Amino acid sequence: MTDVPPRGYEERLRDTRAKLESDVDLWVATSGSPGGVHLVPLSYLWDGTAFLIATPRASITGRNLLADGRVRLSLGPTRDVVIVDGTAEPVDIADLAPRTGDAFATRTSFDPRELDGPYQYFLIRPRHIQAWREANELRGRDLMREGRWLG
Repeated sequence: MTDVPPRGYEERLRDTRAKLESDVDLWVATSGSPGGVHLVPLSYLWDGTAFLIATPRASITGRNLLADGRVRLSLGPTRDVVIVDGTAEPVDIADLAPRTGDAFATRTSFDPRELDGPYQYFLIRPRHIQAWREANELRGRDLMREGRWLG
């Protein structure tokens, strides 16, 4: 336990938005058929409203998201975590705006458009976001519900 007082909503929201904008990698958890429960680290682009990720279409993550768009994302260490529950929509490389693809490649240092294997982009819209550092921040950890920021 820490002696640091819990952050208020505004500070927590500011810290969370800064993390979404500055981090490059996150954990992606998917479940369902055909791959079962799966957890993988991926790079992302945050545009202020949604995450863009890319993974091989035939990977467990790709197959899971194509079958069931429910996804959970996690950013940060366990003592400064952001958890996002969202819905993933597939975006084919051919349908990705060149500017968005360029922004993704610049941000992540990875450009699936240049690879031979079939990659799939997914646009993940957050539905629920929580953030906390220590047990004293569990109360008030919800920052977004039903796709809308609280406060």
